[in-house]
Amino acid sequence: MRILLLAQFFPPDIGGEERHVFNLANTLAERGHEVAVATQRMVDVADQETLASGVRVYRFATVAMRLPGVYSTSRTHHPPLPDPLGVRELARITRLERPHVVHAHNWIVNSALALRRSSPAGWRFGLVLTLHDFSHVCATKRLMRMGSACEGPTVARCLPCATAHYGPAVGPLTVAATALMRPWKTRTIDHVVCVSNAVASGNRIPRGPNTSVIPNFVLDEVVLGRAGDEAQSRAEDIPPGLPKEEFLLFVGELSRDKGLPTLLRAYESLDRKRPPLLLVGRRTPDTPTHLPEGAQMCAEWPHDHVMAAFRRCLFAVLPSICLDACPTTVLEAMASGRPVVATTTGGIVDMIVDGENGLLVPPADEYKLAEAMARLLNDADLRARLAAGAQERVQRFTASAVVERLEAVYARVAPRNLDISKDLPDRPRRTRR
Repeated sequence: MRILLLAQFFPPDIGGEERHVFNLANTLAERGHEVAVATQRMVDVADQETLASGVRVYRFATVAMRLPGVYSTSRTHHPPLPDPLGVRELARITRLERPHVVHAHNWIVNSALALRRSSPAGWRFGLVLTLHDFSHVCATKRLMRMGSACEGPTVARCLPCATAHYGPAVGPLTVAATALMRPWKTRTIDHVVCVSNAVASGNRIPRGPNTSVIPNFVLDEVVLGRAGDEAQSRAEDIPPGLPKEEFLLFVGELSRDKGLPTLLRAYESLDRKRPPLLLVGRRTPDTPTHLPEGAQMCAEWPHDHVMAAFRRCLFAVLPSICLDACPTTVLEAMASGRPVVATTTGGIVDMIVDGENGLLVPPADEYKLAEAMARLLNDADLRARLAAGAQERVQRFTASAVVERLEAVYARVAPRNLDISKDLPDRPRRTRR
C-alpha cells in the first residue's frame, strides 16, 4: 500500500509528535509499504531526502510561515485552516506519490482536506487524521484555562485564552478558524485516530466505526532486553554531561506545562543526600532560570543520548500539569526498564497503573510528588518491582502491537479498487543537497 504521512514537524526537529511520525514512517516501510512524508520546510534542511528505510521526505513552504506576527514561538506550526501555498505543494506531492492513504497529524490536515479535489482524475485516497492534542476543539491545542483543564470551547472562554496565547490579532482569527474547520473535518475525514482516551474525550470524538483510540508507540528494539544489554551499556553510549553516579531524570519540554517548577520545588525539599536531577528537553520562554543544588539542565539532546540517560537513571519523573496527550517519554522510560513518577492527567493514566509500573500523583502537588520520589529513593525493592511492571506493560505500546492496528484502519479507508501493483510515474528518490 502507498501511504503519505503529513506532519507539521519532523526530525531533525525534536519532539514527541516528530519522533512518532518518524518511527511510524520507518516501521511501515519495513513492513512492506511504500511510504512518503510531507512536512513543513526547515532552515538549513534539504527540501527532499530519502531515509535509509526508503521513506521519501518532502519539505514544503507555507504562506503562514512567511507572514510576520503569525507565530508566538519559533515553532512554525501549520495554521488552523487551509494554507494556499501548503495546499498547492501537497497537491504536487500527492500527484507524485499517488497514495492510497493520506495520514495527517494535527493541524496540517486543514490543507489536506482540499487535496481530494486536486488529485489526479479518477484517483481517490482514504484520509486519516491522528489527533495528538486537543486542536480539534481548542485554538491553543492545550484545553487548559487558568492552569486547569478547560470545560470546553465557548466564545467567552476561547477568545481571552487565544488572545493571551497568540496576541490580539492572531488569537481571535485562530478561534474562528478552529470553529469553522471542525464541521468540514467531520464531513471529509474518513477515520479519526486519538492517541489516548483523554484526547478522544477532550476533542469530543464519539466512539464509532470511523474513530479509534490508538496510542503512540516505541520501537520493539528499544525495549530493554531486546537490543542486548551489552550493546546498551557500551561506554561510547554515555553522553557527555551524564552524571557518573545514580541520578533522577526528567525528559520533556522545559516548561511550566510539563510541571518543571513543581518538580524543582519537590526535588529541593528532598534530603540533602538526594541524587542529581538531570533535566533534558527543549527550552521555552518559561523555562526556569534558577535551579536548586544538584539539578542540571541539558537542552535538546539527540534521541540516542536521551535513551542512554533513561537506561542509566534510578527512575524518571514526568510531572505534567497540562493534559499531556500521550507522552512518548513515559513509554521510553518504561521501555528502558525504569519506573516513572508521573501525574494523573491526560493520557498518562492510559499508560501507568499506580503501584504496578509507576507511581501517580495529583498534578501541581509538590508535596505528593516529593513523597513519591522519596518513597522510590528509599525502597530499592519497590523500584525493582515497578521496573518489572513497566517492562511488562510497555509491550502493549510497541510498534509490533500498535502499527498493525493502524494498518487495519488504512485497509478500511483505502479505495476498494486498490491495486498496489500499478506502475507509478518516476519519482525523485535521491537526496537533494
